[in-house]
Amino acid sequence: MSNSFSLGKQWGLRRMQTPQNHFAMIALDQRPIIANLVASKRGVPVAQVSFKDMIDFKGLIVDSLVQHASALLLDPNYALPAAIDKISASTGLIVTIEDHRFKETFGGRLSHSIENWSVEKIKRAGADAVKALVWYRPDADAEVISHQKNYVETIGRECHHLDIAFVLELLVYPFSLNTDITSDYVKFPEKLPELVLQSVSEFTHPRFGVDLLKLESPLFASSLPECDGSLSHLKAQTVFNEMGRLCSAANIPWVMLSAGVSSEQFYRVMEYAYAAGANGFLAGRSIWWDAMQHFPSLEKCAEQLQEQGGTAFRGLDELTSRAASAWHADYSSLKNINVEGQFCATYL
Repeated sequence: MSNSFSLGKQWGLRRMQTPQNHFAMIALDQRPIIANLVASKRGVPVAQVSFKDMIDFKGLIVDSLVQHASALLLDPNYALPAAIDKISASTGLIVTIEDHRFKETFGGRLSHSIENWSVEKIKRAGADAVKALVWYRPDADAEVISHQKNYVETIGRECHHLDIAFVLELLVYPFSLNTDITSDYVKFPEKLPELVLQSVSEFTHPRFGVDLLKLESPLFASSLPECDGSLSHLKAQTVFNEMGRLCSAANIPWVMLSAGVSSEQFYRVMEYAYAAGANGFLAGRSIWWDAMQHFPSLEKCAEQLQEQGGTAFRGLDELTSRAASAWHADYSSLKNINVEGQFCATYL
């Protein structure tokens, strides 16, 4: 058996899938964007947003949508305590490790983990995977690039040691000189496809130990043409195809994030992604954001979540079943076991 064989990682990824071996997952680990919405609805400063409001907000989304998802992505500060008792035992669980309060410098963003939180604690909490969002630009200062790569490599090494799947989310961001500083995902003019693709290329290296990539669209969702065979469609598709090629060459499954675009725009992103070989989606605001505009009326939020949110998810799920590439766990190393005790002796 190969020393690199990781039964825990393989099993975790399987638990995050649909019966058809696709990833149809909901993200609920957002923090600043939710706090900002709650603050605006309550008419209070963000610093005065209550823990209860954050818990109620996230718990309601789980109540309304958990039955649709193959897995949920939760943060440990709000979503996990709000939702753990609402999740079916058959639903996969991904838990966030990174703090949303990154350090902003003129040369780029520096990531770090949530205080008092670790890969080991996520494993002990029963999660199937660890997720780290890393803001990354290949044109950032060398010190920033080194810090970000070391951060990812450290998490990857700990995930390998504890045999838990590692989900890496990569986001290109604007330098602080070019825009107001925000901890949320934003569109900005200089976000070139090359920056996205080069980031993917760098983190598919085996040293980082990534098991699943959660990727942003390399092109603005609002600018994607219809998938109609036109020249503009085929030109845009080549960019997604390169993303797929990079992941395929590294043998790493990949899913798309929704980045707050509309459900219609995200559906089109997924059409492109599936044509390039994507294995599913891990979507958040495109599914539940509109419904939560009714906050603090939880009743109205729930009603729209069940109608529009459920409809949006079912549309994505249908597209996924029809067009996504399936991912299958690799248990081929087990075929090399032929005597009692060999598995125990060789499984590292």
